[in-house]
Amino acid sequence: MSTTSEMVRTYLNEPAVADPPRRVWRDWALVAITSTTAVLEATLRTDSDWAPLSLGWQIASVLVFFATVPTSLLIRRTRPLAATALAFGGTVTFGTLVAIFQGPFGGLMSTAVVLVVAYAVYRWGSGRDGAIGAVILLAALVGGTIADPGNIGDVIGGAIVLALPVAIGLMVRYRSTARERAVAEAKSREREEIARELHDTVAHHVSAIAVQAQAGRAVAEIRPEQAVEVLAVIEEAASRTLEEMRTMVGTLRNGTDAELAPQQGLADLPRMARDLPGDLVVEVEIDEGVGTVGPAVDAALFRIAQESLTNAVRHARGARRVGVCVGPDGDDVRLTVTDDGTVAGAARPVAGYGLTGMAERASLLGGRFEAGPAPAGGWRVVAVLPRIERTPS
Repeated sequence: MSTTSEMVRTYLNEPAVADPPRRVWRDWALVAITSTTAVLEATLRTDSDWAPLSLGWQIASVLVFFATVPTSLLIRRTRPLAATALAFGGTVTFGTLVAIFQGPFGGLMSTAVVLVVAYAVYRWGSGRDGAIGAVILLAALVGGTIADPGNIGDVIGGAIVLALPVAIGLMVRYRSTARERAVAEAKSREREEIARELHDTVAHHVSAIAVQAQAGRAVAEIRPEQAVEVLAVIEEAASRTLEEMRTMVGTLRNGTDAELAPQQGLADLPRMARDLPGDLVVEVEIDEGVGTVGPAVDAALFRIAQESLTNAVRHARGARRVGVCVGPDGDDVRLTVTDDGTVAGAARPVAGYGLTGMAERASLLGGRFEAGPAPAGGWRVVAVLPRIERTPS
């Protein structure tokens, strides 16, 4: 019961479609076809329900049709509830009056086009529009039964006819919103991926630039010639940062003429370790048993190692050595990055989104991630990823 009530509340709070399509050529064509059909029907019909009516009632039927149906068809996308109230209210009221003064009267069969308006309420309207629309449709069913009474089978058939466009409208709306949610989720994942790439790349190189700049200031007054060497290292790091930024921007372009650098992976770890600024000694060990890994796993292992080294440079107090070890772990690949710095309190405070980004990378590939104080001292990062990326369960 609670689940049903929750579904009802959710539907009632559902907003209308933000930007429904406005009048299109199909609406105008529908108005033209149904209007022509209504005039021909009023002129040519000779059945027993229609023939006893006077010419005045025939003219009135056509006038009511033109006063309600064309307008409701043209506004059904942008104002579906008003269109439903106009279409069903006008036709049912007229049919009821005819039944009172003239006897049972089937009315213009052309007015069946108002079922399209009922569909519109549940395709483009809000949840509250749908609730009010249901009341209007129920009133139309009762009014139609009064105007043209029949047996219980006729009433059930009429209810099914009214329920059909409602069901179709809800089904089409659900499929449309599901597709929109899927697109929104895909965009969100892309934004998260870009954020991680930007953070890992920029933070690593900017940290290197900051460390070199601090070293340059320290030796500028004592050994100016060494300060010039530091500036050269800063220039190289800045150029590399700019190159990687251009690569990432190139992946966002729609054009096909962007030149993209190959994605960095495990083979680039030794070079990255050599280029790490400062006096921190980085030892990289890649076990031959690792073998071949998927491209996404290869890139993720590199980025996690890169961010771990960046954190060691920025946050490992008193660290002299960092070990980067990559080896097989059953069917997976294990990356371990350990430094010999000191840990303040229960955990080392790491600002920014580094740990979050590393954990997300591992999780998206179906792996696991841990970071915290090492048993022998210092800080340890462990990432275990499948050789070939898989979707986590």
